[in-house]
Amino acid sequence: MSVQAGESWNHSKYKFHGLSLSGIRTAISMPELSLSFDVAQGYPFLLNLKQFFISHGHLDHAAGIPYIISQKAMTSQPPGKFYMPGSLVEPLDQIMKIWEKIEDHQYNYEFVAVQADDEIPLNAQCYIKVFPTTHRIESYGYTLFEIHKKLKKDYLGYTQEEIVDLRRQGIEVNEVSHIPVVSFTGDTQIEFLDSRPWIRQSRILFLEATYLDEKKSIEHARTWGHTHIDEIVPRLKDIESEKIVLIHASSRYSDREALHLLKQKIPAEYRDRVVLFPGR
Repeated sequence: MSVQAGESWNHSKYKFHGLSLSGIRTAISMPELSLSFDVAQGYPFLLNLKQFFISHGHLDHAAGIPYIISQKAMTSQPPGKFYMPGSLVEPLDQIMKIWEKIEDHQYNYEFVAVQADDEIPLNAQCYIKVFPTTHRIESYGYTLFEIHKKLKKDYLGYTQEEIVDLRRQGIEVNEVSHIPVVSFTGDTQIEFLDSRPWIRQSRILFLEATYLDEKKSIEHARTWGHTHIDEIVPRLKDIESEKIVLIHASSRYSDREALHLLKQKIPAEYRDRVVLFPGR
C-alpha cells in the first residue's frame, strides 16, 4: 500500500485532487468532471468547479460553501450547484442571508436536497447516485456511475445501414450497463457497506478510516459516527474495488505514522489495493 504524496492521485483514467484529515478538512474533487465531494474550507482548487456533493454539515466538510459562493460571484461565474442532506438546506440558506446582510450584497446560489437513491445527471455518459450513510447527523455518500453501451450480440456483423434501419423501427440494438466507478462515503459507521451493493462494486472506493490503532476503540468510533480500521479489515474480502482509498484519518497520526499502522493492520494480500489519501 502507499501514501499519496501531495494533493493529487489518479487511478486508470480517473483523476482526483484534494485533502482529507478528520476534524480539519475533507474535499475530494474530480476536476475533469467539474465536481467535488465535500468542500472543506473552500480551497482554491474548488472555486471553478460547477457541482458540489456535500455528505453532511460538519465544518470540516462544509464550511467552504459560503466562500465558494462569494468567489464565484466575484469572478462572474455562474453559481455552483450544491447537493446536500435536506436538513442542511434551510440552515445554510439562513447563513447565506446573514452573510448578505454583513456584506450588503445579494448572492445567487442553489442548494438541492438529496435522498437515498436519487440520481443526478452529469452528462450523457455519467451520473451521481446517492446512498445512505450513518453519522451523528443526517449524511449521505455519493457514487459516480458511467453508462456504457455496446451492440447486442444478436446484431454483431450487421452493417451500419442495417443498424440505423433497426433504430428507425424503434428496436433497441444496444445493451446498456451502469458501472459504479467512484464511491465517496463522507463520515459514517461501517454499515454503509451493506446499504447498497454497488458501493462495494465501485472501481474506486473512498472510505473513511478515522482511527487506526487501539488508543481509540471501535466503540468510541461508533459513538461518534466514525469507522475504525479494525472494522474495515474483516470487510476487505467483501469489497470488490480495484482501489480502496482511505480518507479522514485522525489528525493524531502523521501520514508516516498512519502508513506504518496500516501496514501492520492490513493483510499482505490486500495492501496493493489500499491507498492512504493525504490530509496535510
